[in-house]
Amino acid sequence: MRPPYLKHGDTVAIVATAKKIQPGEIDGAIELIKSWGLNVVLGPHLYSEDHQFSGTVTERIADLQWAIDHQDCKAVIFARGGYGTVHLVDAIDWSSFHKQPKWLCGFSDLTVIHSHVQSLFDIETLHSSMPIFFKDGKANLGSESLRKTLFGEQQSIEWSAHALNRNGNAEGKMVGGNLSVLYSISDSRSDVKTDGKILFLEDLTEYFYHLDRMMMQLKRSGKLENLAGLVVGQFTEMIDNPISFGKTAEEIILNAVSEYQYPVAFNAPIGHVVYNEAVYHGRLTGFSVSKTSSRIQF
Repeated sequence: MRPPYLKHGDTVAIVATAKKIQPGEIDGAIELIKSWGLNVVLGPHLYSEDHQFSGTVTERIADLQWAIDHQDCKAVIFARGGYGTVHLVDAIDWSSFHKQPKWLCGFSDLTVIHSHVQSLFDIETLHSSMPIFFKDGKANLGSESLRKTLFGEQQSIEWSAHALNRNGNAEGKMVGGNLSVLYSISDSRSDVKTDGKILFLEDLTEYFYHLDRMMMQLKRSGKLENLAGLVVGQFTEMIDNPISFGKTAEEIILNAVSEYQYPVAFNAPIGHVVYNEAVYHGRLTGFSVSKTSSRIQF
């Protein structure tokens, strides 16, 4: 199921379900979103604080439920990631969302939302940049991609070939997101289902040995065996031990899928970077990898 694309005059809600936001911190991003011709409403507890979190669990649940149930709201844009969204998903009443879906937009910690909604309801969501990444109010590639996908204007993503790519063509629903979050929700009701899907992965500040651990978990649980394809996004600011692990992030991932035959593309513009391109999570997508470029066709 696909939520309706936005049009000028529509209303979007901004909520924070994980790490806290300081008052005024995303004012520039709010003004940029308004410049797209949209009305913006803010979660009642957007600037609440409970240690590192954007409010207590009760406050964060209330804001997400408010946004999901908001009659005029056509999209929910999550202010930032961090950690904490997993506290909320099982407490949310998704019945109004199931009947009248709206775009849920974010990435990183919001991977649990994307996977939960796809696994339980088969509704498309937007793996996209968030206001914290354009808080200065200046448009960047990530914010522009979010705008285009919300209005149904972005048809594809294309990037240059990588030396470790495995060429080929595939079609399947795109699922995935932050590898650490996918690892953490394994065997839960939000767990990602990968058979016949195009899996995309990204992560930030993980040790190489732990990246290997997570990839081995995906492999041993069967999540890599029957993919239609694999899109490897940005693995940013990765960390090695004093005694080197001996492989790059790309080499670790390629090793985990070496016995399979589906296409694999590295260095996709997806992840913790300002050029984070939005993708329609849960959408049937074309995927091609050639000697010159890789392409996702929505």
